[in-house]
Amino acid sequence: MDAVDKSDHYEVGTYEETPSLLSIIIDTNPRAWAAIGDTLPLSRAIANILVFVNAHLAFSNANQVSLIAAHVNRAAWLYPSASTPNKPAQPKDDGGDVEMQDAAAPPPGSANKYPQFAQIETAVLASIRNLVDSTTKQDLDSTTTQLSGALTLALCHINKATSSMSASAVNATSESKTSDTVHMGLKGRILVISVSDSEPSQYIPTMNAVFAAAHGQVAIDTLSLSGDATFLQQACYNTGGTFLAAPSPQAILSYLMFGLIADTEARKSLVAPAHDTVDFRAACFCHGKVVDLGFVCSICLSIFCEPPENAECLTCGTKLALGNYGSKPQVVPRKKKKKKRPLNGTPAEGTASGTATPAL
Repeated sequence: MDAVDKSDHYEVGTYEETPSLLSIIIDTNPRAWAAIGDTLPLSRAIANILVFVNAHLAFSNANQVSLIAAHVNRAAWLYPSASTPNKPAQPKDDGGDVEMQDAAAPPPGSANKYPQFAQIETAVLASIRNLVDSTTKQDLDSTTTQLSGALTLALCHINKATSSMSASAVNATSESKTSDTVHMGLKGRILVISVSDSEPSQYIPTMNAVFAAAHGQVAIDTLSLSGDATFLQQACYNTGGTFLAAPSPQAILSYLMFGLIADTEARKSLVAPAHDTVDFRAACFCHGKVVDLGFVCSICLSIFCEPPENAECLTCGTKLALGNYGSKPQVVPRKKKKKKRPLNGTPAEGTASGTATPAL
């Protein structure tokens, strides 16, 4: 029939909605939250973040979410929380029967609340409470927020989820050869809610995580409620994310819903917020200072605020060619100008004449 029918035939396939995995990193530095506690307490910020999470999950049944806390001494999972291993059942002495363990009861909540929303809310609040209770006074002595560790956890989770979904999509396609449905891969992105300044000691591991995210096409978005998030500006710029600095932290939900709710696919059809100026300053490898000008090793690209000892790179040991740096400039004596001699007794130009000016 195809040989008789000369009309063009088109194969029409259906495309499933692209699922989105949103990994939210919450800066839980106690000192930073105490500084803005009068404007935005941590409890109210968590409540607004949960509303934003519910909105992300409501867009599609295939959307996923994960929450990670960047604390002062560690990076901890908030959701999904680490599951504790079940204790082995102990046999009884009478009759040899084994004691059975009942399944975990669902979290109590209102009948009008979506079960998944209630499950995430219960897990996040319990994890935050455990994180705050486990923080000691010795932990508060450190002011460094473990942002690099939280970014690494988020990237590993996105990579694992993407790989598993791609494998399941390939298996489903191979089993149903007659299906015309095209399975789209999982698209992941990271949202950082920052309240503290960028720590110079975290520059190297943070930039390593940023370069890994850029290589994996994972966008990093940032909502800076307070502090100087210099390194996060570079992270958003290098990964194609959105950076928002909130002048009013109490309006955190407005910034999240109107500026950061759209994923990378939806942003192609929207006008996303853009930051005009980006602080590209880096931290030196020798003292950990944020510098404007420095010395860069041509082999490993290490940055130094001053020439290292013996002009050797502290990272790779390469002998650096500093040229004439540090030497005093050579002072060249100024040449004296020769005076012009008068020709044939006539005065030179610009000199007074020998005769007096006649009087009128």
